[in-house]
Amino acid sequence: MRNNHKNSSALKPWANLNKQEQIDLRIAYQEELDNQPNTCSMDKKMALFTSWLEKRGVSFSINDLK
Repeated sequence: MRNNHKNSSALKPWANLNKQEQIDLRIAYQEELDNQPNTCSMDKKMALFTSWLEKRGVSFSINDLK
């Protein structure tokens, strides 16, 4: 699932992923987080996760948190 997409129209919306795809991405992202400095900023967390997902062909927005 490692695609480097620059065009957001080519990105698959997070909401369109099935539960297992979402879980797999969350697990992979946690491995990435384990090597990064901690942050308490929700804005920073959203920006980092969104950027990380975009590199894997997935779009994510604040609406996906609902």
